[in-house]
Amino acid sequence: MSETPKNGGFAERTILLLRKQVIILKAMSFALIGVINSLIDFAVFLFALRYLTEPLPGERLDLIAANVIAWMVAVSGSYVMNSYVTFAAESGRKLRWTSFFAFAASGILGVIANTATLVAAAEFLPVMAAKILAIGVSFLINFSMSHFVVFRPKKH
Repeated sequence: MSETPKNGGFAERTILLLRKQVIILKAMSFALIGVINSLIDFAVFLFALRYLTEPLPGERLDLIAANVIAWMVAVSGSYVMNSYVTFAAESGRKLRWTSFFAFAASGILGVIANTATLVAAAEFLPVMAAKILAIGVSFLINFSMSHFVVFRPKKH
């Protein structure tokens, strides 16, 4: 009967716990930056909905256009803040066009989920409540894409 040494098991459990804590801290940082970006997104969305998309024909085309405009502004701020804070170790706190385009491309999945949620939820909820729900859905997708795809640690 082979038994794992107590110290080896403890060290392995400690490393796993620390990895989980790092992910939790990154998610919290991403969420705090997300709050700032959500406020920016929300403000630009309301502005675009009121002043830029009013004459658009079609059912819910105004919501879709305003949402995409808001996302384009917010994704830029999100990339900068997350590069300098949340994923500083992975990015080296350097802004790179290739990383920005990867971040924005991964965010497309988030904006699609956000827009689909917004349009669907707006059928049952007031637009503001639908927008808040859509922001929550896109947070989950955007963090996952950023953590596992855009800012993954480089292998040496």
